[in-house]
Amino acid sequence: MSQGSAGNVIAALASFFIPGLGQLLQGRLLSALVQFVLAALLWIIWLGWIVHLWSIISAALWEPPQRR
Repeated sequence: MSQGSAGNVIAALASFFIPGLGQLLQGRLLSALVQFVLAALLWIIWLGWIVHLWSIISAALWEPPQRR
């Protein structure tokens, strides 16, 4: 997938609803887990929107490593 690809748009939309879900769809398990847990913890103190936004942007702009 490349930036702006349909897959990244779907991943960004998934992260809009659940932080980290887009990264999980892209196969980035560790990133998905970190973003989900951080968002959950920070929503308790009303700062979760920061991680939520980061999750959406990260899913939308991600480019997989190039294979050689």
